Amino acid sequence: MIVTENFILDKLRKEDAQQLHQFMMENKERFKVFFPVTLSNNETLEKSKEYIEVKNSEIQERTNFTFAIRAIDSQIIVGLIIIKKIDWTARVGELAYCITNKHEGKGLTTKAVEALSYFAFEELKLKKLQIIAHKTNIGSVKVALNNGFIWNKILKNEFTPINETPLDMELYELKNEK
Repeated sequence: MIVTENFILDKLRKEDAQQLHQFMMENKERFKVFFPVTLSNNETLEKSKEYIEVKNSEIQERTNFTFAIRAIDSQIIVGLIIIKKIDWTARVGELAYCITNKHEGKGLTTKAVEALSYFAFEELKLKKLQIIAHKTNIGSVKVALNNGFIWNKILKNEFTPINETPLDMELYELKNEK
């Protein structure tokens, strides 16, 4: 668990299923393009229960690290943040994140990425983190830049939204200088 002045990052719990499902459904339009798999995996309460089990197993197996972003006062899930596609040989991982409309633009995601980057470098001993964002996702690009991630290159046809044409994505990277 990572605690800051206004939020907590921690593992999803069984009792979070209803709240997680509600979070995803209330933000369906927002998440459908860049978080379609997570959205699909939480479209029913039963699926959210399964999602939580899978995500906690992945933490145990050290394949992916999915954390809830919770408002410290209410403990309500306001976002998710994930370290995924971890290459333990190269010591590289990719960050992905989503947040509610209500909490966007308040610096919460920037702080969550800062906290999880520290965890990735200090606890997991990763050497490099990546964020892949579409240029039109201004919020995500700002989060990367606000955390010192450096634009690296355009990834041609990197991501294909459901029933859409492939999109070029921007790759940002942050290296652990220690």
